[in-house]
Amino acid sequence: MTTRLYEHKIFLEHNTPEGHPERADRLRSLALALEHPNFDRLDRREAPQANEDAVTLAHPESHLFSVMREIPEEEDLIRQIEADTHVSQKSLQAALTAVGGAMAAVDDVFAGAADNVFVASRPPGHHAEKAKAMGFCLFNNVAIAARHAQKTYGVERIAIVDWDVHHGNGTQDIFWDDPSVLFCSTHQMPLYPGTGALSETGAHDNVVNAPLSPHAAGDHFREAFSSRVLPALNNFRPDLLLISAGFDAHHRDPLAQINLVGDDFDWATGRLMEIAGKYAGNRVVSLLEGGYDLEGLAESAGLHILRLMKG
Repeated sequence: MTTRLYEHKIFLEHNTPEGHPERADRLRSLALALEHPNFDRLDRREAPQANEDAVTLAHPESHLFSVMREIPEEEDLIRQIEADTHVSQKSLQAALTAVGGAMAAVDDVFAGAADNVFVASRPPGHHAEKAKAMGFCLFNNVAIAARHAQKTYGVERIAIVDWDVHHGNGTQDIFWDDPSVLFCSTHQMPLYPGTGALSETGAHDNVVNAPLSPHAAGDHFREAFSSRVLPALNNFRPDLLLISAGFDAHHRDPLAQINLVGDDFDWATGRLMEIAGKYAGNRVVSLLEGGYDLEGLAESAGLHILRLMKG
C-alpha cells in the first residue's frame, strides 16, 4: 500500500483563542508521533492551496464571501464569527489549503499516485453546513472532496464515514437529498450539535446514523459499526470511500464521554479498507476532523495512518 500524507505549516497559523480546544498543538502532537520509524515509508507532501471557487463545489458563493469578510487584516487579531468558531489573519489561507489537500488526495487515488491518503489539516470541516460556519469549521472539506470526485472523475457512488464523536451535521445537510452519496456517522448522542438521531435517514435513505450513549466503550462502537455502518456500505458498493476522521471519541478527550482506545480506530480503519478493497479499488481518503486531547489524538491518528499503510 502506498499511503500519502498531506500537511502544511499554514495549518499552524489558523489561530484560536487561548485555551480553545481546536489549536495548533493538535497538529504538532501528531507530527511528533509521525517521527517514529514506523512512518518512514509515508509519502509526505505539502498540501496545495485550493482556489477560492473550489469552496463553491459544496457551498453557495455567499458563504465563501461571508467567511472572507470576517478575516481580520491585523496579524494578532482573533475574531469570533460564531459561538465557538474563530478566524485570524491566516485562517482563510489555512482553510483553502485544507480544501486543497482534500482535493489533491482525491486526485491521487484516481491517478494511482497513492492507494490512500490522510490529510492532517485544520480547521476541520464536518460541521460546516451549506451556508453556515460552525463548530470550529469554516468550509466542509469532505463534502468538497466528494463534489470534486464527482465533477472531475464522474464518480457515481461515494461513501462518507464520519466517526468523529460529534455528529457531522454539515455533511448530512449538504448530502441530505443526494442519492449518489451515502453518509454514515457514529457519534455520541446527546451531544453537540444535537443532530444525528436514528430517524434522520436522508431523502433517499442515504444517511445512516449510529448514535452512541455517553460512556459507551469500544464494544458498543464496534457493534454499531458492524450492525449499521458496514451493512450500509456493502449494500451501497461505493466507488470511493471518504473518512471524516475525528479522534475525540478517545477516552481521554475532554469534549465528550465516549471511551474508545487507539485499537478501536485501528479496527474501524481495517473494516473500511476491506470495503474499499471490495468495491472502490482501495481508494480511501481520510481527513482529520476533531480530537482534542493531544496524547489521545497522536495515538489514535497514528494507529489509523499505520493501518492505512499496512493495508
